[in-house]
Amino acid sequence: MQIRDLPYADPGVPDVRSGTRFLVWLGRNQLGGQLKALAWGLLLQLGIAGLPLGVGVAVQAVVDRDGGRLALGGGILVVCGLAIAVGDTMLHRTAVTNWITAAARVQQLLSRKTAELGSILTRRVAAGEVVSVSTGDVEKIGWFVEAMSRFAAAAVSLVIVCVALVVYQPALGIVVALGVPVLALAVLPLLPRATRRADIQREKAGKATELASDTVAGLRVLRGIGGEELFLGRYRAASQEVRRAAVHSARMWALIAAIQVVLPGILLIVVVAYGARLALDGRITVGELVTVYGAVALTHHPMRNFEEIAMAYSFSRPSAKRAARVLSLTRTTTTTGETGEERKATGDLYDPLTGLLAPAGRFTAVVCGDPDVAGRLADRLGGHPAEPDADHTSVLLGGIPLDELPLESARTAVLVQDKDPVLLSGTLRDLLDVPSSGAVRAEDALAAAQCGDVLDALAQASVGTDGDPMRTRITERGRSLSGGQRQRLALARSLATDPEVLVLDEPTSAVDSHTESRVAEGIARLREGGTTVVLASSPLLLDRADRVVLVHEGQAVAVGTHRELLAAEPRYRAVVTRETDEELAASAPRVGELEALEGESA
Repeated sequence: MQIRDLPYADPGVPDVRSGTRFLVWLGRNQLGGQLKALAWGLLLQLGIAGLPLGVGVAVQAVVDRDGGRLALGGGILVVCGLAIAVGDTMLHRTAVTNWITAAARVQQLLSRKTAELGSILTRRVAAGEVVSVSTGDVEKIGWFVEAMSRFAAAAVSLVIVCVALVVYQPALGIVVALGVPVLALAVLPLLPRATRRADIQREKAGKATELASDTVAGLRVLRGIGGEELFLGRYRAASQEVRRAAVHSARMWALIAAIQVVLPGILLIVVVAYGARLALDGRITVGELVTVYGAVALTHHPMRNFEEIAMAYSFSRPSAKRAARVLSLTRTTTTTGETGEERKATGDLYDPLTGLLAPAGRFTAVVCGDPDVAGRLADRLGGHPAEPDADHTSVLLGGIPLDELPLESARTAVLVQDKDPVLLSGTLRDLLDVPSSGAVRAEDALAAAQCGDVLDALAQASVGTDGDPMRTRITERGRSLSGGQRQRLALARSLATDPEVLVLDEPTSAVDSHTESRVAEGIARLREGGTTVVLASSPLLLDRADRVVLVHEGQAVAVGTHRELLAAEPRYRAVVTRETDEELAASAPRVGELEALEGESA
């Protein structure tokens, strides 16, 4: 896989049983790149290891005044230099490719999971954690995948060097062969403690990131209540905790790095002292001593990869664990494997859990006393239940469970606009350029959502677009617009999609009553013949609906028109007119009298 081939056509199905298994899965899916990096890494490491041999041959040739062997030593150095140049260049190229492609695979997996779960993702995982996983954690995971091949090359080259030294000069080679494993394993007892400290640092950094993300998201509210300083103080305290944890972790890694420097130095001293005695006794030549000395001196280069892989694993394992946790989130049930063409869902929308029925082609309004209950019901109607393990009952569309449909078919059939829709940055044309049936023009959707004033404001704010509001850029989340303008633009986007079933959760909560009345009329007109469900408590919207359903304590308890329920259902009247318990008690006898009179007349 090359960078130019990204993104992946299919990033695959990850092993999310644990962070370690996820890392192994990533490495296995990049086996070709890992083998390439291993080959180039071996060329680099063996080129470095061969330098002492060339130097030793050249030194001994000078001592023996042998021109032929001197030329041989020079040739060995030239070959090793070329191997180092080519190996280092290609290893870096291949390793960076492995890093980027691994990170891209993880990001594609996260994007796919986000699209699958929709807005319900942030109800199961904190928004700050999702941001942390898709940014910093992806980088750390890529680092480990990239470092694996270089570590393998370093380990293999050390084995080859030790074996070669034993064969080349057994007396000193055995000392080196015994000392190198000690150097490689000396830091193992310190790694668990270093890993724990690194985990604490990342945990605190993650909390600080979540706090910063939540603060930025609610900055307008904080300014309104004068809470900026309070949250700024909290973030300062959190960042100081991160700093202290980072220093605490860095001390342990500094100790590990120091051991990686001191122990090779001790081995080098032992080899030089022992080798000098052997040379004085005439048991080895000066050239052989120089060769072994150089080989031992250069072992610090591959040994640094042992420290790096330990750091990479300790930093990437918690990141992989968090990524695996996000990727392990699923819909309530798995699909049946049939395509959307084989099972096209159409017809009545029915929720077995609440008993709510939205007939096909009708405008149904749903009234809930609790806005949170309404939000969860909207999610259920779109196939986004908040707790997949709590209830496996799926909403039915035309008798077909939504959770058994392929994801693309389910999303095409039912569109849910929650009470706080998000506008992405870009032009207004980009905002309305969404997958749709093509039956509703963008202009008609904007008109139905009463976006005339929004178009005028965008036309005035346009720079270099000749006053064309469709080419005017909208800032991230539409921050340059008012709450009502953002809400109506989001409604226009939903109307332009023209899905089989459109579910709207409080689509007019941020507009005035005159605009709300016109929006309600526009929704009814544009969605005529389509299945529309609006969760609201506004009489202006309810009066436009073909039928109204009252959901009380999680159950659909009354069905009728707005006026019928207003006259006959006290619980409905309490929600819609905001009557108090005393007012309800006072109106109960009047309702009973009206019902008695109606019975007599019948």
